[in-house]
Amino acid sequence: MTSVPAEESATVGSEPVPASPPAPEILDEPYARSVNPTWQERMRRLVPTRTPDTRSAIERLRDAPPKDGPLSWLITLGITALAFVIRFVGIAYPKGILFDETYYAKDAYTLLKLGYEGSWPENANQMIASGNVDVYTTNASFIVHPQVGKWLIASGEWLFGMNSFGWRFPALVFGTLLVAVIVRLARRISRSTMVGAMAGLLLCFDGLSFVMSRIALLDIFEAFFIAAGVLAVVVDRDFFRHRLARDLEKKGLASYGGKPGPFVFRPWLIVAGLMFGLACGTKWNAMFVLASFGVLCVVWSTTARRLAGGRGSSYWAVIFDGIPAFVSMVLVAVVVYVSTWWSWLATQGGWDRQWGAQHPDSWQVKLLGKPFASLLYYHKEIWDFHNGDYIKSATHVYAAHPGGWLINARPIGIDAVNGIQPGDDGCPVGTQTCLRVISATGTPTLWWFAALALIVAIIWWVAGRDWRFGVPVVAGMSTYLPWFNYTERSLFFFYAITIIPFTAICLAMVLGLILGPADSGRRRRKGAIWVGVIGSIIVLNFAFIYPIITDALLTQQQWLARMWFGSWI
Repeated sequence: MTSVPAEESATVGSEPVPASPPAPEILDEPYARSVNPTWQERMRRLVPTRTPDTRSAIERLRDAPPKDGPLSWLITLGITALAFVIRFVGIAYPKGILFDETYYAKDAYTLLKLGYEGSWPENANQMIASGNVDVYTTNASFIVHPQVGKWLIASGEWLFGMNSFGWRFPALVFGTLLVAVIVRLARRISRSTMVGAMAGLLLCFDGLSFVMSRIALLDIFEAFFIAAGVLAVVVDRDFFRHRLARDLEKKGLASYGGKPGPFVFRPWLIVAGLMFGLACGTKWNAMFVLASFGVLCVVWSTTARRLAGGRGSSYWAVIFDGIPAFVSMVLVAVVVYVSTWWSWLATQGGWDRQWGAQHPDSWQVKLLGKPFASLLYYHKEIWDFHNGDYIKSATHVYAAHPGGWLINARPIGIDAVNGIQPGDDGCPVGTQTCLRVISATGTPTLWWFAALALIVAIIWWVAGRDWRFGVPVVAGMSTYLPWFNYTERSLFFFYAITIIPFTAICLAMVLGLILGPADSGRRRRKGAIWVGVIGSIIVLNFAFIYPIITDALLTQQQWLARMWFGSWI
């Protein structure tokens, strides 16, 4: 059976981490027994067992990503540039407002003009399409999401105007930056630049990430801030452990001998609090990721102090690491979140903005003052909307139960023009009618491989006690599982844009296991073939679905050829 070193000493991808016995020998052991291993033996290699890590505590605390910084950044920039180019081509087409852009593009424009979300006439979309954009009113509009994502959309409208390119450009920027963050996150947790590159490339060729990077919705911004927050917490893990190692070396100690060790100021947790605050300022459900990684941060702090020789006293980390972490992450996130409402607080015309002035004797006003009491009451109304009878009774043709999200069971239609007659708009003469569609669908084979990889990652995390696989599992599941509490209302597949970055990391790390270390000979060659085949399948699948995610002209037969299941129609 294939073995994996305990915790920090396992190898994922091409850069083996020092361990004892050497990682290549462990990975090649099944081949030493059998030139042609059975499928049972191949499957057993996906189930790790643990071997003792004989490195010193200081060596294990100093475990870090590979020392190829300049090269890794060149690779990151190259993959990011590829993602940008793929997403940029044709981003302004089709012109006009698509799908839920009708809310966010217009809300963003009135934020820019009024400082709060104003209302629009019923025929505003047609007027905007004709170039008459200043038709909003100063009457407040009731909105149900915070303002960060809309301010980012507004930045594009400020730069390029109130047009399809202007309101979609910020999504392009943040969708591209999401790829860069995933490359760095995957590299850091896998300790492999190659695995980081694979994760970024997988996300490059995901259909859902592609579509959400080309439309003015909020979810791509939330996905970026969540991923950036997770990355900051993981960087903090290394930072904290390295500080403990440095302190031991400075004092000439091999361990703390039962003492917990020093207090360490941890700036990366403040960065995490900032990112999670902005994520929650885009959509509230980001708070579940903040909670999960707040707990994980304290767990990592405790295990680091135990490794440094703290023994039983290391559990005090729950207090003297947990409280500062709470301040750095949660309280900072709260301050950042409230600050994102600055324009609503600074103006007088927003929805419920005058509630405090109208209820001067309420406890909220006496405790918080009129502006913040009004903001608190507004949040109550937003909460009531999200949990009220109206939203629960609303139905939608593209509603998708979260149970099918991981396998791309029910994509959502963003735009469709049906019944284009032969001879019109390029539709070939002598054929059936044509159509143009934008379907927010993931690249199916990527999502299916990623779902299988998620299972493998859970096994390696739990059975192998490998912390690295736990990071994308916890991140992905904390953005996914909470949705099962809200299945009585209509939910949509595009919410899963916050999941696929992390399941793509799971797949990249499993591909790293298949690939094996650089000096494993025959194992490496066979692994490279499998990785190449899987990667080629995903890229070719993306190319095949490209017409239905870019509004290309298709005949009915061409469109149906891409609708593999009835639930996709």
